[in-house]
Amino acid sequence: MEKIKWCLKVKNGIELVEPNDNLSKVYLEKSESALRAAAVLKENKDWEISSCYYAMYFALYAILMRIGIKCENHSCTIEFMNHFLLDYFDKEDMKSIKNSMNLRVDAQYYADREISEEKYRKLINGAPSFLVKCKEVLFKIRDEETDDIRRRIKKIA
Repeated sequence: MEKIKWCLKVKNGIELVEPNDNLSKVYLEKSESALRAAAVLKENKDWEISSCYYAMYFALYAILMRIGIKCENHSCTIEFMNHFLLDYFDKEDMKSIKNSMNLRVDAQYYADREISEEKYRKLINGAPSFLVKCKEVLFKIRDEETDDIRRRIKKIA
């Protein structure tokens, strides 16, 4: 819970905004676009990794927009998922997006870090499934649940 408290205080961290179904749809479109880009980038491992990560991140962010959460800090977005979306995501999902974020950082910022073929394949194969799962969450989550999440955040803040 300490990480969530920090994310509520840090600049560009977790912030309550009005729920926005239109932005939610836009982020889903961005997710799908990132997956299409990854398919085109097969010859460029670094950019394929980044595109797959962003496909996952934008899909998750679509859920946040539906709930009314703005968060520009990727670690805080994932932490939000870990604390408030436990009814929809399991530990493997959480591990997957966190590992994907780390792979993206390694691929984009550290030329000397080797990315294992196993981790690379796991990301490439897992991104489409993560998008599908996020779409299912958007379909299943109800206003009562989003209101409850928002109430819980207000209590922490």
